[in-house]
Amino acid sequence: MAETLRVASVNVNGLRAAYRKGMGDWLAGRGVDVLAMQEVRADDSHVESLLGEGWHILHDPCQIKGRAGVAIASRVPATAHRVGLGPAEAQETIQSSGRWLEADFELGGKPFTVVSNYTHSGEVDTPRQEAKWAFLDAMGVRMTELAAEREYAAIVGDFNVGHRELDIKNWKGNVKRSGFLPRERAYFDRFFGARGEVVTGVDGSEGVGFGWIDVGRRWAGEVDGPYSWWSNRGQAFDNDTGWRIDYHVVTPALAERVADYQIDRYPSYDTRWSDHAPVVVDYTA
Repeated sequence: MAETLRVASVNVNGLRAAYRKGMGDWLAGRGVDVLAMQEVRADDSHVESLLGEGWHILHDPCQIKGRAGVAIASRVPATAHRVGLGPAEAQETIQSSGRWLEADFELGGKPFTVVSNYTHSGEVDTPRQEAKWAFLDAMGVRMTELAAEREYAAIVGDFNVGHRELDIKNWKGNVKRSGFLPRERAYFDRFFGARGEVVTGVDGSEGVGFGWIDVGRRWAGEVDGPYSWWSNRGQAFDNDTGWRIDYHVVTPALAERVADYQIDRYPSYDTRWSDHAPVVVDYTA
């Protein structure tokens, strides 16, 4: 790998549909080295034919056809990869099929792991929310393991949680909905809390901080957004009534290697090829 890696993550909302709407043009001109995708919803043959030559592709389709699916495409092959989240005996509860894919590369001669993550959207008081809790629990366990194994790791993709009030335009109307529940946000309080220190979550719970870094918030500062997802309803995109739910969550050492951060917001509603915008970060050795 080069001394600078451009890592892009995007929920494509169906890869075939995204390519029909112009994703290929974006990718051709963006200089991406590693592309992490979520909600691929396609077969291996579709992914390979759409991206074309020059890409090495890892793909974990969901066991339920037409749902989820994560992939990582890279200009050089990964040295290793792993599929799924949590121990095998817990996979059914976590429901991580098509939602968690790890690939190992190198940055400046050091191991560098990229994870394409598609967290459950959830729904209050339903089994879908129970699966989301289990997934977030397992994510926390894996974050601890990854941080112990290597200096450079990035979990990227659609986390389906807005961490703070800054991350959702209409946060007051969503405090009782999945995606902005206090209990969900408390996980992120711990993920981004100082490592080893007791963290009080927004829901009042206490836990130990993991010490990982939210690249988007560190780069943008204390501002609204910048948002990465907009509902297709009404004028959400035109009014920038969005959510920031697509993240690059990285180890502290990797956070120091961030050279640039961009959300590639579409020029207009009719030029969108997904309801999510790509999040593009340059990491330098």
